[in-house]
Amino acid sequence: MPRILLINPNTSAAVTDLAAGHVRRIAGAEAEIVAVTGRFGARYIASRAAAAIAGHAALDAFAEHGAGCAAVYLACFGDPGLAALKEVAPVPVVGMAEASCHAAAAGGRRFGIVTGGAAWPAMLAEFVALLGLAGQLAGIRAVAPTGGAIARDPEGALAALAAACRACAETDGAQAVILGGAGLAGLAARIQPAVPCPVLCSVEAGTRAVLAALGGGAAPAFATSESVGLGPGLTRLLGGA
Repeated sequence: MPRILLINPNTSAAVTDLAAGHVRRIAGAEAEIVAVTGRFGARYIASRAAAAIAGHAALDAFAEHGAGCAAVYLACFGDPGLAALKEVAPVPVVGMAEASCHAAAAGGRRFGIVTGGAAWPAMLAEFVALLGLAGQLAGIRAVAPTGGAIARDPEGALAALAAACRACAETDGAQAVILGGAGLAGLAARIQPAVPCPVLCSVEAGTRAVLAALGGGAAPAFATSESVGLGPGLTRLLGGA
């Protein structure tokens, strides 16, 4: 059975466990899921600084745990470190946000994004533009609690998330809405009855994409260099050892 390395590059083991449980249910007997939490950094990413550190943590996690895995799933909405992981990994790397946006935009649909944390709309707008999907983005709405807070009290956030998703559809004109964030795993199905367009779970979208990617990939070609002060695994990886 192929192994998929699931990386949660923040330091909340509870969020890792939440996301991994949903991924395992979807993957079933198709793959073994090896779930890893970031070794350092923010408990939950809610700023550009935290996202930058999380990119380092994602590389560190791959360097320490990637051996023998057939694919990598970066299970963090916003995909910190995604391009760098694709550069160094000899197996397919799928980002939760990238996969979700492509799924939501399929068939030319206009799509919206709903997530937790006030800093995310600007960051995600830039991310969507880098994917080349800015012309299909209807809007991004964030509720006040971060994804980590939502994971701790999902019941308390359901009404606000449903209202934001409904506004994406009815006010912004979205034909599909992504409920984005590992901490929001499993909530899309509960919100769907209150929203007049499809609501996509980012964790599920990413899982479907990484399962489809199994068996692909090619040996990376990147410039190695001597590094100082990194973890031993990452030092070896970046040094070409």
